[in-house]
Amino acid sequence: MTQASLISGSLFALAAGLMWGLVFVGPLLLPEYPAAVQSFGRYLAFGLIALPLAWLDRHALRQLTRADWIEALKLALVGNIVYYLFLASSIQRAGGPLPTMIIGTLPVVIAITSNLRDAQRDGRLPWGRLAPSLLLIAAGIACVNHSEIAALRADPQADLARYVLGALLAVGAVACWTWYPIRNADWLRAHGDRNPRSWATAQGVATLPLALIGYALWWGLTAWRGDAFDMPLGPRPWFFVGLMLAIGLFASWLGTLCWNEASQRLPTTLAGQLIVFETLSALAYAFMLRGHAPAALSLLGIVLLVAGVAWALRAKPEPLAAEGHAA
Repeated sequence: MTQASLISGSLFALAAGLMWGLVFVGPLLLPEYPAAVQSFGRYLAFGLIALPLAWLDRHALRQLTRADWIEALKLALVGNIVYYLFLASSIQRAGGPLPTMIIGTLPVVIAITSNLRDAQRDGRLPWGRLAPSLLLIAAGIACVNHSEIAALRADPQADLARYVLGALLAVGAVACWTWYPIRNADWLRAHGDRNPRSWATAQGVATLPLALIGYALWWGLTAWRGDAFDMPLGPRPWFFVGLMLAIGLFASWLGTLCWNEASQRLPTTLAGQLIVFETLSALAYAFMLRGHAPAALSLLGIVLLVAGVAWALRAKPEPLAAEGHAA
């Protein structure tokens, strides 16, 4: 891993985080829309956006095998639709900050998982060097989380069971997005000659039929149950469609493209920690919507998160043989 790869990969990860942070805004702006409608709507928009891009990339997409398309479908289902279904449901039940901070554990979870799983390929970051950055990130998450929990306890109208369910759904989202970047990186590192843009487009194309089927099934379910929600576009159709298209373009396609570029340049262990940029972006957007700056403890947490990322970038993976020789 060269210094140029480290810098460019980190910048691509930052860009992905800034755009992925937008997905936390949608459920807050559309509280009356079911999470399933938002998840299927977002990825229906993503799939439609991917179609003209697929035409431009048709020569590269023809090179994908049947196994590649099956992998794209798996990534689209778990990392896109199921992940956002869990996340949107969590935000609608627990508000923005709590799910954001639970999702913020992803850098720690992915780094530990990858360091255990991918050492043979990427080299291993010795735990002694990795621990300080993980501790800083965890401390930052704890600070922001403590501030939000204190506000929750001070609210007499708070529904604790609803918040607990929101937290559990966020844990489900963490599981999905622990699996996704590691599995996605496996494919990208195994196909270093392929264009990350084409792979992002392939995932968009694979998402389209899944989103169409899911949207149709949900529409049928609401009709069967006699729900009052006005399918297919709800009470604010133009706002809903515009927001889904914006999130589909920036968060789904362009964000995935930037993340693919980062994944080809960085070891999975370091790339996993840079998902912290998504957490920071989502927190910034949430506080902007609230119309006030974060509390001092939250600001301290943000500083600790950034410090943890900076520390992580100083550590370089070592080949297993070299590590064993050093031991």
